[in-house]
Amino acid sequence: MGDRSVFQNSPAISLNVQIQGQGFPILCLHGHPGSGSSLSVFTNHLSQRFQTVAPDLRGYGKSRFNGNFVMSDHLNDLESLIDRLQIEKCLILGWSLGGILAMELALRLSERVTGLILVATAARPRGNHPPITWQDNFYTGVTSILNLIKPGWEWNIETFGKRSLFRYLIQQHTPTTYKYIAKDAVSAYLQTSASATRALYTAIKAGYNRLADLEQIHCPALVMAGSQDRHITPDSSIETARHFPNCQWQCYANTAHLFPWEVPNQVLSDIDHWLEAHPETVKNH
Repeated sequence: MGDRSVFQNSPAISLNVQIQGQGFPILCLHGHPGSGSSLSVFTNHLSQRFQTVAPDLRGYGKSRFNGNFVMSDHLNDLESLIDRLQIEKCLILGWSLGGILAMELALRLSERVTGLILVATAARPRGNHPPITWQDNFYTGVTSILNLIKPGWEWNIETFGKRSLFRYLIQQHTPTTYKYIAKDAVSAYLQTSASATRALYTAIKAGYNRLADLEQIHCPALVMAGSQDRHITPDSSIETARHFPNCQWQCYANTAHLFPWEVPNQVLSDIDHWLEAHPETVKNH
């Protein structure tokens, strides 16, 4: 997306979307792999006071798409969605890839985006994930299947979970975390298309970097990271936070890329406090 050659316009598609609650709209954007329902940790809480709008991005969940596309197509789809829902202004919450799209939408639609909550993401994303072995994949498969059958089963967590790739996605191997994985992660993973994966990796290979443009985003931002995130490092998240004119930074000790599922109460409480401190982000001006 930083490389203009990655920006070819194709017609927007109609996204599958989950809408909960009433009030000021919060657009909630999932990561890769993911779907709108992967954000239930946020939407179930925020929809008690606001209207949460959680689409499945193109090629994810129930927003099926055949054929190749590029990352900017997500932005066309999302702009079309908020037009279709007649949303004049919204706050955007984005997790991982969703956070990158949130920043892009704030740059594209500055008059309509009132604030950003950016979870485990970066404008110049960097990772330090170790190489993946066949054992990693084997243990991850076994863990996932057993966890679907018996979510949060301690024996499975101890025997397989801590040897699987989940050891890089989370630090706190609790039944609560694994219940979120069973409910919101596995089906989203299975519904993520190859074309969605290709679009993401093409943009990463192009050397995505929007740091220099963040000074144009004047709405309040909250950037949240897990201290042991190997997928998008906390260093790349704090680098992003420093480039925003109006930003609060929050890092959670002993957590990783899926930290909202590790310490959900703490994360939601911090979001509530930030919203209280920035009431302008949830008001129609």
